[in-house]
Parts: sequence; structure tokens; C-alpha cells
Amino acid sequence: MSKPTTAAPQDYETVLKDSSKEVAAFEEQKSALQKFRNFLHASPSAVSLIVLVMSIAIFGVLLGSKFFSLFSLTLILQQVAITGIIGAAQSMVIMTAGIDLSVGAIMVLSSVIMGQSVVHYGVPPAVAVALGFLVGALCGFINGFLISRVKLPPFIVTLGMWQIVLATTYLISANETIRSQDIDTVAPLLHFFGQNIRLGGAVLTYGVIASVILVAVLWYILNHTAWGRYVYALGDDPAAAELSGVNVKKILIQVYVISGIICALAGWAIIGRVGSVSPNVGQFANIESITAVVIGGISLFGGRGSILGMMFGALIVGVFQLGLRLLGTDVQWTYLLIGVLIIAAVAVDQWIRKAGR
Repeated sequence: MSKPTTAAPQDYETVLKDSSKEVAAFEEQKSALQKFRNFLHASPSAVSLIVLVMSIAIFGVLLGSKFFSLFSLTLILQQVAITGIIGAAQSMVIMTAGIDLSVGAIMVLSSVIMGQSVVHYGVPPAVAVALGFLVGALCGFINGFLISRVKLPPFIVTLGMWQIVLATTYLISANETIRSQDIDTVAPLLHFFGQNIRLGGAVLTYGVIASVILVAVLWYILNHTAWGRYVYALGDDPAAAELSGVNVKKILIQVYVISGIICALAGWAIIGRVGSVSPNVGQFANIESITAVVIGGISLFGGRGSILGMMFGALIVGVFQLGLRLLGTDVQWTYLLIGVLIIAAVAVDQWIRKAGR
């Protein structure tokens, strides 16, 4: 009678070692390009940060100290402050796989409500600001309700809201511009975000500081809270998110309400930036916000991206605008290059998304 073999455990360990070596060898077979794509998939804002650094470096070489002065660099921040605030509102909506074409109109309506209430109706400045925020929240709620409850497409709802809000703005204001002097007389509070602090050659307005703080707060909320994870889950797969217990309709309404409130903040900030209250400002705010979002690497299909990337995207546009202006080129070159960046950003996003499949 033969003795039972004792080699089986040893053979099993050998098989495990061999299989682990094969897995390691398979992982080593990944090309540098695949590893880079995986890195970009895990770090959505990396692409826009790389492009921003390259843009600054290129214009720095071409323009030298003329571009690299503290005044020039902070001027870029001043130029993109409003876009950064509006872009924050747009980012949250696009992360849910939606889009908001009414952000610019809500911003302008909120600013008009603030200005008209104070100058023509004697409303206390603080109450007027609160009314502006209330109007922004109401517009956002209507958008969110129609999209989440009535199941209307975000594009159609916000396109209609854009027209309604724009018409309301002109009806309320009678196409009147409230001058800066009139605002300073009765409500200097409305110019709060236009005030600045100087640090050497740098000039930072309160509007710039507000946009940076807003983006930082939203980044934390979206990345380190349950609510933020729900927003990403909703954009990635709303059906799966609902099955996992997420109240999709409630989250959608909240996102659009917050978006409306942020637009009202932009309305207050743009009064400080421009000085006056006009129904004609911010005509390209919708396009500028979407541009910053797309160049910033936030996927138009929802569920992926970083709000920091949006801020980098806005800064890229600001760098190109200032750099090309200092070079004395035609303004159309700015639009041309930004258009190329938009198409390239979407193409890169499609390429990066494949890394997650």
C-alpha cells in the first residue's frame, strides 16, 4: 500500500507563486501611455492643470516680465472671477449629466433685482441682496422641479428658462442701467466684491477671493461628503444610484437650487466688477461657463470631473486672452484657439473615459 503524497500543498503554493508572477508580468506589459491615461482617469483635473502650466510657460517665454509681473497674473484672476463663480454652478449641473443654459440670465436678473430694489424702491441693501439670492434659488428650483419631477430634458428646460428670465430682466429694468454713482450714494454694499486688497504688486478683489473660496468649499463637499458622492453617482448612472438608495429627484432639485444661489452670488459680484447694474452685462456668461467646464475636464456625460479643473479651465482662457492681447494679436485668434481647446478637451475626455472600462 503506497503512502499518501505530501507534495500537494507545495504544488499549490508553487501554482500561486507562478500565477502571481503572471499577473505581475501582465501589469508590467502596460505601456507608458496606458499608465498615463489611467493616471488622468484617476485625476480629472490633471489635464487642465498641465495645459495651464504649459500656457503660462509659453507666454512667459514670449513676453518675459511683461507677462510674469504680479499685476498681470492677478489681472487674469480678476478677469476670470465671474466665470469661476458661474462655472462652479455649471459644473455641479453638468456632473449630474445635465446642462444649464440659464445661469447667465439668472445672474443678471439677480443683479437687477438687487439694484432696482435699493435705488428705486428704497429697500435696505442687505434685504435687496437677500431678494436677489431668493430669486436665484427660485429659478433654480423651477429648473430642478421640471427636470426631476416632470422629466423634461435639461437642455429644453434651461433654454426656456433663459428666455423667460431674460425677458423678465428687461421688463423689470425697462432696459435702464443704474449708474455706479447712484449705487454708491444709497448702497455701497452692492460694490463690496469690487473692493480690493494690495499685496505688493498684486491686486486681489474680493470677487476673486470669493470665487476661490467658493470653488474650495464645493470641492470639499463634492469629494468628502455623502451628498457629493450622490451627485457623482447620479451623473454616472441615475438608475443604479436610485437602486442603491439615493433620492435622485431630491438631489437634482438641490443641485439646481444651489446653482441658482451661486448665480445670484455672481450677480452681486458682477455689480462690484462692472460698477453699474445693467441688464446687458454677462451676455456670454453661459458660453464662458460651459467653456471653462469642458476645458477643465469635467465630462459632459456626467459622473466624472473635478471642480478644480473648471477653475483651471477658466484660468486657461484668461491666460490666452491676456497673453494674446499683450502680443498685439487680433482678438479672433483668442476665439479660434479656445475653440480648438474645447474640441481637443472633449476628444481627450473620450480617450480618458476608455481607461475606466
